Amino acid sequence: MTREEGLGRAIRLVAALNLAYFGVEFAVALHIGSVSLLADSIDFLEDAAVNFLILVALGWSARRRARVGMALAGVLLAPALAFLWALWRKYADPVPPEALRLTLTGAGALAVNLCCAFVLARFRHHSGSLTKAAFLSARNDALANIAIIAAGAATLFTRSPWPDVVVGLGVACMNIDAAKAVWTAARGEHEAEQNQAEP
Repeated sequence: MTREEGLGRAIRLVAALNLAYFGVEFAVALHIGSVSLLADSIDFLEDAAVNFLILVALGWSARRRARVGMALAGVLLAPALAFLWALWRKYADPVPPEALRLTLTGAGALAVNLCCAFVLARFRHHSGSLTKAAFLSARNDALANIAIIAAGAATLFTRSPWPDVVVGLGVACMNIDAAKAVWTAARGEHEAEQNQAEP
């Protein structure tokens, strides 16, 4: 199997895992009223879309891949918008989410994201900003899931909605940071390709 074929299989697996857990986490987030799970579930959907675009773009030129990478940087901001919507709803109805389900769902998300990060780790420097986008998403999501688990424990003891809200804000901020990193990498690729094309 070539490295390109291996990357294609890895991307398909990661996209499928992200799409499947999006459905699980989104349903639980709505049921228990969790801001952090809602933001994270939208992040799973975004990751599935990112990996699908990567799969489509693997055979493209470096310049076209760089352009897709810059577009994906915008896609990475989607969870921040989801968080703002969920935060507004939480402000109107400040009820803490169910702590046990929050913790267990966060643990499931952590398992999925660690699996995705492990699968993508060996390809993170392959195909430039595209695979970097996928790896950064999986890595950041794993860190966010640890925070969600901690928020569940804090909610159990405090009976407050604030741990969930604070972690949701953290998820949004991490995705903004990832978007900046992907944009920078893609922009660098685009400029390098332009410089090579110049006589």
